[in-house]
Amino acid sequence: MNAIAQIRDATRRDSVDLTITGMTCASCVGRAERALRAVEGVSDAIVNLATERATVTFPAGRVAPTALVAAVERAGYGAAPIVSPEKASDEADERHAAEMAALTRSLIIAAVLTLPVFVLAMGAHLVPAVHHLIGETIGEQANRLIQLTLTTIVLLGPGRRFFSIGIPALLHGAPDMNSLVAVGTGAAYGFSVVATLAPSILPEGTAHVWFEAAAVIVTLILLGRLLEARAKGRTSAAIRRLVALQPHTARVRRDGIVADLPIADVQRGDIVEVRPGERIAVDGQVIEGESFVDEAMITGEPIPAAKGPGAAVVGGTVNQSGAFSFRATKVGADMLLAQIIRMVGDAQASKLPIQAMVDRVTLWFVPAVMAMSAATFVLWLVLGPEGGFALALVNAIAVLIIACPCAMGLATPTSIMVGTGRAAEAGVLFRKGEALQALKDARIIALDKTGTLTKGHPEMTNLILADGIVREALLAQVAAVEARSEHPIAKAILAAARESGITVPNATAVTALPGMGVRGMVGEARVEIGTARFMASVGVELGDLGAEAERLADAGRTTLYAAVDGRLAAVIAVADAVKPTTRAAIDAMRGLGLTVAMITGDNARTAGAIARELGIDTVVAEVLPGGKVDALQGLRDRHGAIAFVGDGINDAPALAAADVGIAIGTGTDIAIAAADVVLISGDLAGVVTAVALSQATIRNIRENLFWAFAYNAALIPVAAGILYPLWGVLLSPMLAAAAMALSSVFVVANALRLRRVRLGAA
Repeated sequence: MNAIAQIRDATRRDSVDLTITGMTCASCVGRAERALRAVEGVSDAIVNLATERATVTFPAGRVAPTALVAAVERAGYGAAPIVSPEKASDEADERHAAEMAALTRSLIIAAVLTLPVFVLAMGAHLVPAVHHLIGETIGEQANRLIQLTLTTIVLLGPGRRFFSIGIPALLHGAPDMNSLVAVGTGAAYGFSVVATLAPSILPEGTAHVWFEAAAVIVTLILLGRLLEARAKGRTSAAIRRLVALQPHTARVRRDGIVADLPIADVQRGDIVEVRPGERIAVDGQVIEGESFVDEAMITGEPIPAAKGPGAAVVGGTVNQSGAFSFRATKVGADMLLAQIIRMVGDAQASKLPIQAMVDRVTLWFVPAVMAMSAATFVLWLVLGPEGGFALALVNAIAVLIIACPCAMGLATPTSIMVGTGRAAEAGVLFRKGEALQALKDARIIALDKTGTLTKGHPEMTNLILADGIVREALLAQVAAVEARSEHPIAKAILAAARESGITVPNATAVTALPGMGVRGMVGEARVEIGTARFMASVGVELGDLGAEAERLADAGRTTLYAAVDGRLAAVIAVADAVKPTTRAAIDAMRGLGLTVAMITGDNARTAGAIARELGIDTVVAEVLPGGKVDALQGLRDRHGAIAFVGDGINDAPALAAADVGIAIGTGTDIAIAAADVVLISGDLAGVVTAVALSQATIRNIRENLFWAFAYNAALIPVAAGILYPLWGVLLSPMLAAAAMALSSVFVVANALRLRRVRLGAA
């Protein structure tokens, strides 16, 4: 046993989630990941720019969180372990608010100081009257000194963030976006200072100043970051809305005393009281009182659910009219709402396979841009017109500014955040972000039958009476005999009687005959219920009802006969009824171009009947749990990537083996743990929602990546001056800064369109 325990401990993996602050672009992400992966013992590290979160995995007990934090801080960023998703969300909101305030303040200061610099510089160039006015009043040198003073304040004040982060990163050989801005604005500023204070040391005719370029670039990039921060704040709205559903206090009854306690102090087994209009604090089971509860956040159903003693209630849902008390069964991190928040957070922080390409490109992107900027400078010096030093510097700066890879870093994570958040609002949880991409490629949806297509428990579907038999009287007699049995079919018949408002009498002398049926006395009447073989053994003729029973059996029903005093009275049909929304969901799946299959352990006759009723293309019946995995492989070989939907313990192997496993949220914990996607409400329409959102999200990511890469591919050559020999067109560093900022805003705004995506049958 000790050896087994050692092997288990050696293979067990721990993970730590960290908040990372100070990242501004895709190269920051790569740098933080490299720093974390360099820590001894770390197996993998994934950093997300949009969520500012890192997930680090390592063998159990091998790495301390403090070592991870120290590694990130050495790389130039801030880090702290995430204690809980709720606390992390609150802290993220606080950081976001502080960032917005700081950016707003910096932008206002920069804009106020930059405006006169821009007017003094560009006004003199564009409007001759302004040029003459400056010459006749303050003079050219005073003009330059004013611009120098104001630009110095801009760079040392609002623009200091670019230098304090970018220059150390450059010196460490890991330049980022801040390095590009710092080098670009620093070069423009430094050359302008020399041109102002010591113009004689520069080549004749090159002592131009670009103070306005340095100041305007800082201002525009601060504006872009502010717009980007505002848009990014909207992408995390799903988590904030989920956290807001959790009440802060609960009314707890202990030892006969009722008191309002903080939600963190509620324990399993506590009795919690709920008044009309209040949110339910934790998960539990009603013990007294009755009410209706709005469970739309869980089920998506707008109609409140009736609750009475024995009914389950979920924390975060809203009590409607009545008052009741319940016993807490799950608190804290075990609550369904907490699990939903955790799943959404994990999905939003994950990386898709498509991101690997982006990471490989951006790892070398900033160094490559700096090399292109240097090459631009050299080529303009060598091949440019006489006095080309100024043009060489301007174009080199434009290349640095235009190529900032912010949009690349935001292209994938922002779409994931919005897509998974939208899915959670629709009752679909992507437990793994990778499922977003994999589900888009699914060509066939394989469905378990019991509990997935059907309700998961038998119901009486038909009661066909012989001539002269009264329905209520017979159902009362049959239910009286079956009430003494624990068989699921007996429970279905008893439930049907009670739903019809029938008072069930007592039966006596009840005898069960295994494999045959049951008999008993109800008053003076002898009642026998069972198979055709049982009826034959007691001499009861089936007559025309035998044909009715065969028809029902062909439709997938389980049929029984009921006889009273030796005379056939009725045929009873029991079945695991199909959920009301199943047919529409399957039609919607086929409308998406998907093949729909059923894999079930039930007999082929029943499975075939349900498949015909629902329009299912392929049926694999009478398979054991292990056989479901083999059936999946066969379907995958014929059709391509496959998603499997199931709810039971026996479905767990298939859920894990499928390209995408989708668990019914009303199913077992084991099935949910094995799945990639969870349908909270148990409604198959959630599969259509998941597929539609997968397709929309990946399409959105590709749009973002195209924009980010195409933007850089198109504008870097323009910034380098490729159009100058043809049309004399050069890209001003100021316009480059504006275009760079707008590219990031465009990517985030495009991702936010996912909040309005139509969800088909969902």
